[in-house]
Amino acid sequence: MRYRTRVTAPAAALLGTATVLATGAPALARPFSTGEKSGGARAGGDTPAPGPETLGDPVYPALGNDGYRVLAYDLDLAYDGTTRLVDATATLRIRTTQDLSRLSLDALGLDISAVRVDGRDAAFEQADEKLRITPARALRAHDDITVCVEYGADPRRTLPHTAWVPTPDGFAICPQPNSAHTVFPCNDHPSDKADLTVRITVPSGVRGVANGLLTCTETLPDGRTAYSYRSRAPIAAELVQITVGDYVIKDRQGPHGLPLRDVVPTARAAALEPALSLTPGLVGWLEDRLGAFPFETYGLLPCNSDDPNAFDFTGLETQTLTLYKPNFLLQAEPKIGSHMMHELVHSYFGNMVSPATWADLWLNEGHADFYGLLYRYERGWPDSLGLTTMEARMKDTYARGDQWRHDSGPVAAPNEVDLFDSQRYLGGVLVLYAFRELVGEDAFHAVERTFLERFRYRSASTADYIAVATEVTGQDRSGFLRDWLYGTTTPRMPGHPDWTVTPVTQSPATPHSLRGGHHHDNSATL
Repeated sequence: MRYRTRVTAPAAALLGTATVLATGAPALARPFSTGEKSGGARAGGDTPAPGPETLGDPVYPALGNDGYRVLAYDLDLAYDGTTRLVDATATLRIRTTQDLSRLSLDALGLDISAVRVDGRDAAFEQADEKLRITPARALRAHDDITVCVEYGADPRRTLPHTAWVPTPDGFAICPQPNSAHTVFPCNDHPSDKADLTVRITVPSGVRGVANGLLTCTETLPDGRTAYSYRSRAPIAAELVQITVGDYVIKDRQGPHGLPLRDVVPTARAAALEPALSLTPGLVGWLEDRLGAFPFETYGLLPCNSDDPNAFDFTGLETQTLTLYKPNFLLQAEPKIGSHMMHELVHSYFGNMVSPATWADLWLNEGHADFYGLLYRYERGWPDSLGLTTMEARMKDTYARGDQWRHDSGPVAAPNEVDLFDSQRYLGGVLVLYAFRELVGEDAFHAVERTFLERFRYRSASTADYIAVATEVTGQDRSGFLRDWLYGTTTPRMPGHPDWTVTPVTQSPATPHSLRGGHHHDNSATL
């Protein structure tokens, strides 16, 4: 995602501070051991040291920070409709995992005005994309600490990358994969999920909306309104959604009484209703395959912008609220239904179970495309190649396998440039299809459900999926899956000995996606 906009003056600090949220988050599944990080003391060591400013992610090695885990974020934002600036306070409740003389958060493009640790002023500095915080006293391992950061932000600011999407009447945000910290200081890595509350104060005529359920609406003496939201399940920073605009809330009921909430531009509510009304049926279809919907609500947010350059994708799976370009949803059901399923699947793969590292993205996108394509072909809707069956699409994809591995690397070994290209999408689908062909339909679905339940509201790795596949099927599947996920050539397809792979051409292949752009324009279901 890249948004090139002008820079304006810094915003003033927000008046008042937010209340810290008590947390009931489950244990976090983190891919790295804090004791293995360079520059950090061992947990419980005698000499506090600066916390490591990385989690060692293989795709984004500078992302995230170690030495602590975030238990809860409490965000308090105020949007000024005249200046179009945001004043904010982020209150984090963290638990240290080692003795710390200093800790860091990810932060970029934020005008930090004050930092407090357990209510005491703390020294701070901003360096590159880090906010380094030196508390008045060293922090001991296994302590629960409150960190409060007051700051301002300009959604239109030009940055190397940003989550902000300015709209004529406010903004939305697109944090994935590495830009949540342009909106609020955080530990911006999907392995560190936390509870979330958001309070948004807005001028009259617009509404503030965030993930989860609305818990409070306050009419303030100056005519502004404050909306408060809470997410019942822990959330990765890249899945946070905060939006301000002239929206109407459309409520409906999904299967088993699930409350569905769409956040729709007021002027386009009627035109978008045919698309919005599809959600209950989509949820029911997916629940039959993956189990009960895992969150307290779901819905769509057709962002109030028709600017084709506002964001370079069609949909984004922020938790409980999927962001869309409104014009996309004005199409007929066969044009949008499978993509809507793709985004809904992310509620399970990507949101409920988040990737342990960004190299595990295929777990999100391969599964989203897999079920999106199944949904399409059940309805007889031709795909982008004019094919109408999963077998035909997989045969076509199989033929491209070696070329994609040559151009984009193995399915589970991306880099930052090719992270969101077709190898993580259709390449991931091909892996799942091959595994299903090997073990059969019943065993495949047992693996899927076991994986989702075991890592519910946590993060999981490719190795975790392989381990579950081995356990559930009763046979070692590591060799088979590792060949498909990490091999430089495409293995034979079980049950289809006649399928062939097209030889690799050494000249650059026609791009399968928008390299470096956001992933959802790469979905096979479009």
